[in-house]
Amino acid sequence: MTTMRPAADKWIARQKLKPNARLRLFCFPYAGGSAAIYRGWQEELPAAIDVCPVQLPGRESRLLEEPFRHIEPMTLALVEALKPHMDRPFAFFGHSMGALIAFELARELRRQKLGLEPMHLFVSGRGAPQRKIERDPVHKLPHDQFVQRLRNLNGTPEAVLQNEELMELLLPILRADFEVNETYVYQDEAKLHIPIHCFGGTGDVDISEERHEAWREQTTEAFQLKMFEGDHFFLNNQAIRQELLRDLHVELTRIVDLL
Repeated sequence: MTTMRPAADKWIARQKLKPNARLRLFCFPYAGGSAAIYRGWQEELPAAIDVCPVQLPGRESRLLEEPFRHIEPMTLALVEALKPHMDRPFAFFGHSMGALIAFELARELRRQKLGLEPMHLFVSGRGAPQRKIERDPVHKLPHDQFVQRLRNLNGTPEAVLQNEELMELLLPILRADFEVNETYVYQDEAKLHIPIHCFGGTGDVDISEERHEAWREQTTEAFQLKMFEGDHFFLNNQAIRQELLRDLHVELTRIVDLL
């Protein structure tokens, strides 16, 4: 007989449990990405840190589920799904779309007055949310132009872009994720009372260092910005990813030492 796992578990794609961890790090993917982006992070970070890659609907084990197209229903669903996993101190990490998800999820937790708040917000590869995206919408582009845009972003392997069957599966997810980003409307609220650490790529043609720096306006606490020599998908570069993980190791260890 097959044992059904709890519904909340489908949102977390861990490869290895750390039941004695003192801090959870929830990691949110970029547009078109999955929890697999963070594969290996559990082993790379200290034993005190439980890395929780978040698996959104429409990808990998959740391929048959309808992806979200707007940030509001996504964050409401995430609150309900992740609450059971917020039984100890936690922090958020998100890259690109994932940074927006992490930010809005932190604000939604505050709105709901649940007494749950991340200890730290790590945002990567996305300009500050109050700065509107300054380009024409991508999610409505015709097929060929949409694929070319993906190629220009350098986040999707060429072999994938040329695989028609695979692209038929991926395109609806990619369009939905771009729609999440491009339909987002920033609402002015009180600043977060948690530190924000921002990472960016110096070669990111869409996001300047100044737009990364603007995350400083979203917190009353400490802010740090580090720019890597890479494009928008710098965290997929092995050498840069190792440097990023070293930085996370230091900061997360500091947080744990304060617990």
